[in-house]
Amino acid sequence: MNWAATGAIAMAVAVAMGAFGAHGLKAKLTPEALGWWHTGAQYHVYHALALFAVAWAQSVGAGGRALTVSGWAMLVGLLFFSGSLYVMALTGMRWLGAITPIGGTAWIVGWIALAVATWGRSVAS
Repeated sequence: MNWAATGAIAMAVAVAMGAFGAHGLKAKLTPEALGWWHTGAQYHVYHALALFAVAWAQSVGAGGRALTVSGWAMLVGLLFFSGSLYVMALTGMRWLGAITPIGGTAWIVGWIALAVATWGRSVAS
């Protein structure tokens, strides 16, 4: 998987979602729903950047199953965490809040897998 390209696309979507929330939804959503949207966009940016960390790790020779797990877990986290918050903000379906922690757990797995993939590897070059 090309994690740099995936990260770039994820970042473009994050910027668009943040701008849409700040400008297009400000007058349409409740302050609570805007908060959900903002949290989704904020963590979307962080984890789009995390995909660049996966790409960087790949570029310095890290690889294997742990790196693959890391990249996919970051992407799954984006869909479940940020995605559920975006949909919840737009629809008011609060039950989607039960899905959000699945994304957070995926991100934790992704960060741990990235640590495993890069542990003991010289990354100075």
